[in-house]
Amino acid sequence: MLIANDLEIRVGSRLLLEPTTFRVAAGDRIGLVGRNGAGKTTLTKVLAGAGLPASGTVTSGGTTGYLPQDPRTGDLDVIARDRILSSRGIDEVLREMRLAEEKMSSDDAKVRDRGVRSYARMEERLHALGGYAAEAEAASIASSLGLPERILGQPLRTLSGGQRRRVELARILFSGADTLLLDEPTNHLDGDSIVWLRDFLKSHQGGLIVISHDVDLVEHVVNKVFYLDANRSVIDIYNMGWQAYLTQREADERRRKREQANAEKQAASLRKQADRFRAKATKAKAAQQMEQRAERILGSVAGTRSSERVAKLRFPDPAPSGRTPLTARGLSKSYGSLEIFSGVDLAIDRGSRVVILGLNGAGKTTLLRLLAGVDTPDTGEVVHGHGLRLGYYAQEHETLDLSQSVLANMTAAAPQLPEVEARRVLGSFLFTGDDVDKPADVLSGGEKTRLALATLVVSSANVLLLDEPTNNLDPASREEILAALRNYKGAIVLVTHDEGAVEALQPERVIMLPDGVEDIWNAEFADLIALA
Repeated sequence: MLIANDLEIRVGSRLLLEPTTFRVAAGDRIGLVGRNGAGKTTLTKVLAGAGLPASGTVTSGGTTGYLPQDPRTGDLDVIARDRILSSRGIDEVLREMRLAEEKMSSDDAKVRDRGVRSYARMEERLHALGGYAAEAEAASIASSLGLPERILGQPLRTLSGGQRRRVELARILFSGADTLLLDEPTNHLDGDSIVWLRDFLKSHQGGLIVISHDVDLVEHVVNKVFYLDANRSVIDIYNMGWQAYLTQREADERRRKREQANAEKQAASLRKQADRFRAKATKAKAAQQMEQRAERILGSVAGTRSSERVAKLRFPDPAPSGRTPLTARGLSKSYGSLEIFSGVDLAIDRGSRVVILGLNGAGKTTLLRLLAGVDTPDTGEVVHGHGLRLGYYAQEHETLDLSQSVLANMTAAAPQLPEVEARRVLGSFLFTGDDVDKPADVLSGGEKTRLALATLVVSSANVLLLDEPTNNLDPASREEILAALRNYKGAIVLVTHDEGAVEALQPERVIMLPDGVEDIWNAEFADLIALA
């Protein structure tokens, strides 16, 4: 269904994948894994036709549905339902049917006749595309992903970033594509939706490549694993499920270490003998042959995987502030006639820990955007207290200028920071050498997360507004962030579906949306995190 032939992928001069050939057949459910920045997102873009390889070809024997990490749609005035239906062309058919109905009510007989003929043609076409049952199918998929009927009737611009992403996921799943390429599909999904998605993907009859840091998803869904090794620029293919892959990978690494140790022992022995022979002119040629053989022995074994580097994250020492650096009074926000929330009051004291909970669409991201000053409330006000320094991490990376380089984003966040210091901090976040000159729009989701967090590190913020900071991160990088949350001395307001992030935060208070009710944190709220 999808064949990659001698596929080579580069970003600038950096080699991500040496020429590689593989195929994705019907029934293959492949988990594409590797550390952040290894090239997983870039590879899926190339497979989807959204990016170009350095060399090689990708051939598709059917239709492909691609969900990027940061899906964008050009026309935000499109109704969410129509966006989903557009994957089969049903939205256009229904639009034509509505126009035909208007003509059928005309006083002009000729116009009425044209309307009748047009309606008949569109109805026949609708039937070929699945009829009204297809609309019900689309609504069912959307509902299972946490998009109720009232959301489906709204323009995309009125939806949160998480809701728009779920619309795109519903669109891809509804499309009936032969091959699905899904990059972090569980981002912004609640627990029930993730369970439903697992079952849907497990029953998919076509090909599937999924990038996900949701271990439960890959464990339940995948039957093959492609490991993209950033150190060797190759794909290791495991024709087995997730748990078997973990066991096999560990066994492979032990075998590589044994082979490497034996090769090094043999090469050392040959070189030692070659050194003895070099002392005699008559043995010089034999010494050279031994040296060459030693090199061949070392080159014949696959080296052990280098330990993968992890970004070293430490949130900034907070700048001094007054007792209550951030206050909000009577905040409300609506989109059109839809009220998101109203009457929200909160006071963020110095060093406090607050988590915002609520079902998808309750306004969690919207509230953070109001607090950050990105959006303006319909009523109420956000008051900055003495010494406030805000640091805002946006789940859709809106704080980054994607047209600028990694280094330019860093210097924009801290203009007073010397370039050598900016490069040092970026290096601790794994942006080294030419990486700092890459435009931000070519970064993977995990790399964008690291860059956004790096800009917070140099901000000296005393209040951090964090919206899903662990999304798109590999397990090691996620643990680094959780450790930083535990050790940060300033105030934090957190929105997350990640139970581990809330546990690391050790919140003192909780804000429940859309009602805006504030309460003292207790263990009973923990059950709501995955549902939020």
